[in-house]
Amino acid sequence: MNLDIHGGSCGHSCCLRVENLSVTIGGEKILRDMNLHVHCGELVALIGPNGAGKSTFLKAVLGQREYEGVIAFSQPGQRSQKPRIGYVPQSPSFDPSDPVSVEDLFACCMSRRPAFLGLSRAMHQTVSECLDRVHGTELMHKRVGTLSGGELQRVLLALALEPLPNILILDEPLSGVDVEGMETLMDMLDEIRKTYDLSILMTTHDFSMLERYADQAVLIDRTVLAAGTPREVLGGEAFRQTFHMKGGSL
Repeated sequence: MNLDIHGGSCGHSCCLRVENLSVTIGGEKILRDMNLHVHCGELVALIGPNGAGKSTFLKAVLGQREYEGVIAFSQPGQRSQKPRIGYVPQSPSFDPSDPVSVEDLFACCMSRRPAFLGLSRAMHQTVSECLDRVHGTELMHKRVGTLSGGELQRVLLALALEPLPNILILDEPLSGVDVEGMETLMDMLDEIRKTYDLSILMTTHDFSMLERYADQAVLIDRTVLAAGTPREVLGGEAFRQTFHMKGGSL
């Protein structure tokens, strides 16, 4: 694995730079020669068909997958320091009958104290502050297994924001979320990146909100096929050939 942590040639404004990235699994090349820049404060949507390698790419950026090529991070004034990355995986499933509450989940993730002993006053306050970032303090005592898709995404997002990251990576955050919930979640992500001045890289199969929220769309199918504004990518020939669509409609 070649992880290059430095300012890089693209200047101080580039938060994540990927050059000639390839991933091989079991002798099969899943990704090849990928090049991608995510600049500070941008929301970048990674799109592509099933099996295109989107999740594999995220795992490489997270350091969870061996790769060839360069992944470089930079932060203005902090060139030698690796940035904090917040990660929201594809929605895990929870048993509705499981008694684990949202605050129990936070305690398990953030404290060495066993959740069954109850939360300390300080931990309770921390959980409340974390959920407040996603306007979700009312979820604290709900059982995790009873949360709607949108509520669960807000809880996972609150976990990913503690401590506050420089880059937030989300794998299919809109999956299992209804239309109203999608808009609420995207509004929240837009608010978060502006409030905390962080970059967001997310994968999605929903293209309806890209023009409104994303600065950049990147179409991949084992390599980068197109990159640019959502309008440019969704209206381009590579998108039509990949999805057999025109203008994002079936």
